[in-house]
Amino acid sequence: MRIAQISPLYEAVPPKLYGGTERVVSYLTEELVALGHDVTLFASGDSVTSARLEAVWPRALRLDPGIRDQVAPHMLLMERARQMADQFDIMHFHMDYWPASLFSRHSVPFVTTLHGRLDLAELQPTFKMFNTMPLVSISNAQRRPLPHANFIATVLHGMSANLLTPQPVKPEYLAFLGRIAPEKSPDRAIRIARRCGIPLKIAAKIDRADVDYFDEVIKPMLAGGGVELIGEINDAEKPAFLSGAHAMLMPIDWPEPFGLVMIEAMACGTPVIAINRGSVPEVIEDGVTGFIVEDEIGAVAAVERLEEIDRGRVRSEFERRFSARRMAEDYLAVYRRLVKDQRSKLRVVGE
Repeated sequence: MRIAQISPLYEAVPPKLYGGTERVVSYLTEELVALGHDVTLFASGDSVTSARLEAVWPRALRLDPGIRDQVAPHMLLMERARQMADQFDIMHFHMDYWPASLFSRHSVPFVTTLHGRLDLAELQPTFKMFNTMPLVSISNAQRRPLPHANFIATVLHGMSANLLTPQPVKPEYLAFLGRIAPEKSPDRAIRIARRCGIPLKIAAKIDRADVDYFDEVIKPMLAGGGVELIGEINDAEKPAFLSGAHAMLMPIDWPEPFGLVMIEAMACGTPVIAINRGSVPEVIEDGVTGFIVEDEIGAVAAVERLEEIDRGRVRSEFERRFSARRMAEDYLAVYRRLVKDQRSKLRVVGE
């Protein structure tokens, strides 16, 4: 099958450090190529892939200090994809509502995976207007705010089985991985760790939008000791970081669409303690791969029960449920359905 994968340009594919959407695009693209498909990746020029790379912008926008208007490169991306559309059997966008108007008018079938939160009021009129655009959600919880949208499947994320693996290190701390942002609640993680009397290591980036939150909330909390802020880490650093943790804390305060860090921890055999929001019950099996809790008190109690978790079982559940191969096969089923439907439509029009 000739497949186009269209990624945002904010990060390289895969990202050098933090980045969720582009990381998933990379896992999917590489697995589709491994399965023998002809894949073209539309992405930034600093991306690394075994697919054919259509470099729309020289490098990731987040790493380009000269970029002031991030919409302009994405307009180029959409037009380049339109110009090449006839070369593909299916086009897979990872750019939210961007392809809605242009590609709904095109004869080549397309699908859009929504990677972000959908509980924003301004999204309602857009998805009501384009209510036939085929969408894939990354959890069933993600799609709840848009019951009228045309969701044709839910495909949970997956990742390469050998990218992150358990390391032979003794767990000595609790871990927080991701972004320092109010919705991710690293302040809760700090309070949980301190109540447990266990050190906390935070591997996270700070976006410009969250600098005030860091300065006003997190920075003063660091003075209390027992917390190490190590900044962003790359994939090569994650196995040791996660394997060295008793558990990864995910005390979120928002409707998490998926939470890639949960399966990254699972890949290393590290249990996850997560607050019951968004996708958490679809990813974590309570008492098997971690604990699902309702608040900080519940998280503290879960830390005390970590000896009940078999870290080998955590890894095996990751392999069973969250491999890149399973994700790619799920998407291929979606592609085949859309291609078949489009051929049927064209046949009816031609009669």
